[in-house]
Amino acid sequence: MNEHTIISAAIGQPHGHIPAWIMRQAGRYLPQYQDIKVDNTFAEICASPKLIADVTMQPVDILGVDAAIIFSDIIFPLKPMGLDISFSNKGPQISNPVRIPKDLGRISSCNPKKDLSIILEGINLVKARLEGNIPIIGFAGSPFTLACYVVEGRGSTKGYLIREFMYHYPEAAEKLLDMLAETVGNYLNAQIDAGAEMVQIFDSRGGILSLEDYERFSLPYIKKVCKICKSKKTPRIVFVNNSMPFLDMLSEIDCEVISVDWRTDIEMAFNKLTGKTIQGNLDPHLLLAPPDVLREHLIRLLDRVGHRDNYIFNLGHGIPPQTPVVNARLVIETVQNYKQV
Repeated sequence: MNEHTIISAAIGQPHGHIPAWIMRQAGRYLPQYQDIKVDNTFAEICASPKLIADVTMQPVDILGVDAAIIFSDIIFPLKPMGLDISFSNKGPQISNPVRIPKDLGRISSCNPKKDLSIILEGINLVKARLEGNIPIIGFAGSPFTLACYVVEGRGSTKGYLIREFMYHYPEAAEKLLDMLAETVGNYLNAQIDAGAEMVQIFDSRGGILSLEDYERFSLPYIKKVCKICKSKKTPRIVFVNNSMPFLDMLSEIDCEVISVDWRTDIEMAFNKLTGKTIQGNLDPHLLLAPPDVLREHLIRLLDRVGHRDNYIFNLGHGIPPQTPVVNARLVIETVQNYKQV
């Protein structure tokens, strides 16, 4: 058994309690994070290794989660690649998006150890503060999800412009995706070298694609990222939002864990993704429910899958910013104390 419960679960080994963490567990719903935001913008927090570490540690101290995911944003590797990024209340904005093939001439791969050193320093600080008690999860956006930002210029959930780019300029789209896959793979390796003991690839926009388009424009590039990371022998998690239609394809990915969203039947995920650990997939909106309703749904999920060694609890997407902290704590405590009858 690995010393960390969550890593044992990630590789399907016997362990103690069900490991639990929450996507976006560090941030908006925590009053302690809002206190830091009084004097610091999001961009300023992410430009300070100390503040990155402070925010990363908040849910560890407040909720008692089984892993600390580093506080950052998937968009940061795009800036050293040549994209002009700013942040507002509407999220990240890119002022020089790629819209036609010749626009690719002004972007290039980056050197994560040099260009993203602030985030890596934040990982170093968190590693020291954790003192080996729980592992750090590093993360990055999938190549397709990052390509959506590069082309759309913002966090669009519709994807009209990225589709237009893919259909009009498929070769240019593939060139962009390949460049992003190289950057993401190298970035995750740099995070592992800095102290991350697991990594997650967020394919948050992949679910907007048809099966045919996913097979061409997302799946191969996630596979490339996972191949680059494999040499580090660190558990790799792939999260796909709206994962249900793609389960057969996701089974092809050389990774240890597939994280599924709340619209995906989790038992079907176990059946189709044999040999992998499954992470998920409580509906995040349930954290806005009364505690008794939340606990009822949570126990129902755990009764279905909590007996398995290859299971990690998480939400089916990021935690809503309106979540009462008492509900977030209820979730973690219920999962960790769960015993199958």
